[in-house]
Amino acid sequence: MAAHGWVQALAVVLAGLLAMVVVAALGLWAAGAADLPDGAFPRVVAATVVTAVGGTVELSGNAGGLAESDAGLTVIPLSVTLTGALVLAAGFLWPLRHRAVAGARELAGWAAKIAVLWLVALLVLAFTARQTFSLSLRDLGQDVLGDLGDLFGISPEIGFTTDVVATVFFGLLWLAGVLVLALLVSRGAPLPGRLLRFQESVRPAAYAMVVLLLVYVGLGVVIGLIVAATRGHAAETFAVILLGMPNLVWFALTIGLGATWNGRVDGPFGLPMPHVLDEVLRGKEVSTVNLGTLAEQDGRVWWLIVVDAVLLLAAAFVMARRSPARIRAWQHAVHMAVALALTVLMICLVGRVSAHYGLSVLGIGDLGGDLAGELFLKPEVWGAFGLALLWGLVTGFLGGLLARPLRHRGEVAARTEG
Repeated sequence: MAAHGWVQALAVVLAGLLAMVVVAALGLWAAGAADLPDGAFPRVVAATVVTAVGGTVELSGNAGGLAESDAGLTVIPLSVTLTGALVLAAGFLWPLRHRAVAGARELAGWAAKIAVLWLVALLVLAFTARQTFSLSLRDLGQDVLGDLGDLFGISPEIGFTTDVVATVFFGLLWLAGVLVLALLVSRGAPLPGRLLRFQESVRPAAYAMVVLLLVYVGLGVVIGLIVAATRGHAAETFAVILLGMPNLVWFALTIGLGATWNGRVDGPFGLPMPHVLDEVLRGKEVSTVNLGTLAEQDGRVWWLIVVDAVLLLAAAFVMARRSPARIRAWQHAVHMAVALALTVLMICLVGRVSAHYGLSVLGIGDLGGDLAGELFLKPEVWGAFGLALLWGLVTGFLGGLLARPLRHRGEVAARTEG
């Protein structure tokens, strides 16, 4: 246990936290949040990191006795989440890199040290992410409401605070998921002896899914940089890259599979997504978002099927190459189907977006009127899950067949035993 003690655990936690703070701060700065009043920028950064690990930030409003306000926001900045997960996973695995087998007690002790220090970090973030802003009704472009505000001395306020209990619970749950996934993905990470029999079926599939998700993010970043260089709006594009690139590209992954999402954009809300998506969602009723509705706005959307097919087949091939030679094609199909279905389920859970606000003064500017807005995007989960199973079966089987003529891990050992 001396090889990875409290000092090493502190370094891992600080590195992960610093990486998340830097990415969140740069993304918010590119989005213009550095101009927030009352020195709120550091607190907004803290709130962004809290939501990135699954914590809850609650919006509050106070418009006085003659007014009403209402607001809510649910979104996970997955660029920040992914950055923290990669740094924490690398730090967790680093002291174990030269080990073949590790005892369950040793792994649990090493993870517990990181978890204790991560708990402290979560508490600091939770108590830092609190701020209240004063709003000017005239700045909102409402002269009548501005006159009423001046007459009655109404100064609406909106703020945010953190649900400490929820932040600690989901933050620790997120950390546990990151550490377990790190053990599953890394071929060189040691496992307790009792779990070694599961590594042949689980590790190659988990590795393939992580590579698949990272490749999508990489493609999204490249496209974003090209857009920033050729079409302008560089600051907004960098904000999307640093805060929500996985939100966009993993959503596109599910759309390419044939999944359906439902959503709506009402009011001045805008989506950090391609214009075609905003066109589909902006309307009076709830809109259906899938290949068909998006293709009505831009026929190039059909290329998402091709991209999905190529990358999923490549992921299945990688999975088969990392599996023992004795695994058959139909087994690869089952492993790929389960892995892809769980991956899509994860995307559906973390990729949904919901935001709303409203302000009413003496009944003017009703909570559902001009000073109100709503945005949401939610998946049809079980449809996406079933499609992922089907795609996984097909690509897993084909990937297994493609990898069969090539030597993969376990082939030499199998021949020696023979």
